[in-house]
Amino acid sequence: MTIDEIIDFLEDFDGVLATRPGLDDGSPEISWGDVFFVYSPDGVVPKTAQPFATIVTKNYPGDESSRLERPDTFRVNIAAGKEAFIDRTGHAPGEPAAEDDPSVTDAVIAHPVYGSVGWLAVVNPGKRTGEATRKLLRTACQLARARHERRHGA
Repeated sequence: MTIDEIIDFLEDFDGVLATRPGLDDGSPEISWGDVFFVYSPDGVVPKTAQPFATIVTKNYPGDESSRLERPDTFRVNIAAGKEAFIDRTGHAPGEPAAEDDPSVTDAVIAHPVYGSVGWLAVVNPGKRTGEATRKLLRTACQLARARHERRHGA
């Protein structure tokens, strides 16, 4: 899967807004080139909503273990919920588990920093994880929509 394929996949869902920080929007320079996905049925970036998925194209301070400095390397980060997290990792978020190699490509793993709160990650999703990545992104979007509806009424 490419970054553009992931963006196109998620933007096909009603209410999904992809934000791409850049030079002229006041966002921190480190976020430029990355993509953040929120559920926003009115098409306006919500002030308080957290993304349900992100695509990062570089290492962030304290989050270098995926080695995103490698050419053509990116990571999809997914808040697919506790059930999906347990299904993919075999343990609940925050529970001790065997260490995954965060730099391995085409594998669904606990996020190297935010796994303790239930985020999953895939570096360069490909043939082995393409369908799983789409399923997890679909689940994350559904959970974000449900949170929005609980907060704002359906």
